[in-house]
Amino acid sequence: MKGKVIEAYDRLAKDYEKHVDTQSGHNAYYERPAVMKLLPTEMKQLSVLDAGCAAGWYTEQFIKQGALVTAIDISPKMVEACKRRIGDKATVLTCDLSDPLPFNDEAFDLIVSSLTLHYIDNWVPTFREFHRVLKPGGSLIFSVHHPFMDFTHFDRPDYFAHELLMEIWNKKESGPVEATFYRRPLQEILNVTSAQFIINQIIEPKPSLDFKDLPEASNWYTRWFDYLTTHPHFLIVKACKS
Repeated sequence: MKGKVIEAYDRLAKDYEKHVDTQSGHNAYYERPAVMKLLPTEMKQLSVLDAGCAAGWYTEQFIKQGALVTAIDISPKMVEACKRRIGDKATVLTCDLSDPLPFNDEAFDLIVSSLTLHYIDNWVPTFREFHRVLKPGGSLIFSVHHPFMDFTHFDRPDYFAHELLMEIWNKKESGPVEATFYRRPLQEILNVTSAQFIINQIIEPKPSLDFKDLPEASNWYTRWFDYLTTHPHFLIVKACKS
């Protein structure tokens, strides 16, 4: 599975670098605005881990807000894209969230993991590592596929199954790419999280209205606004370390 994820995202790196910020409404108008609302109001000098940084959009936002950022991704090509985006303004490393993290205990004030954890089969070691490297009182914010979305979109027979799914993504730069990821029920998501953290908020986002009048956004809003207003696509969790 690890090899498939690396291969897929190495191929997708150019699409993420060139097109996701402006052409993927699910990111730009749906997931990102909801996550950004959960960030601390003051981030200056906060130590932040961007866990699954892709081409570095979140990394750049944290830097702009004065944070001291470390960004990691399993895909070497995504790491290269992130470095091109932010230069030497953050530490960017190739790193597998399934492995022990190369950081000291209590190194970070905040961990943000955007649409990454559904590529990991067993979350327990990952969340233990998140707990280890997070300072007491620090926050973990993560987004994943909503279990309802995966269950219905893939027409699965058993909602409670923890299983591997696959679909083909056709992108401008890469062409068709086989994307594989895991689905799991809501109780598993919440129980693994609460075993290490105190859950503060559960967000089932709806599309942001802030971008609805942008000309480049009109097609996405026409196609997706009503649907995503009634059918959750992503799930966002904010938790803290006691």
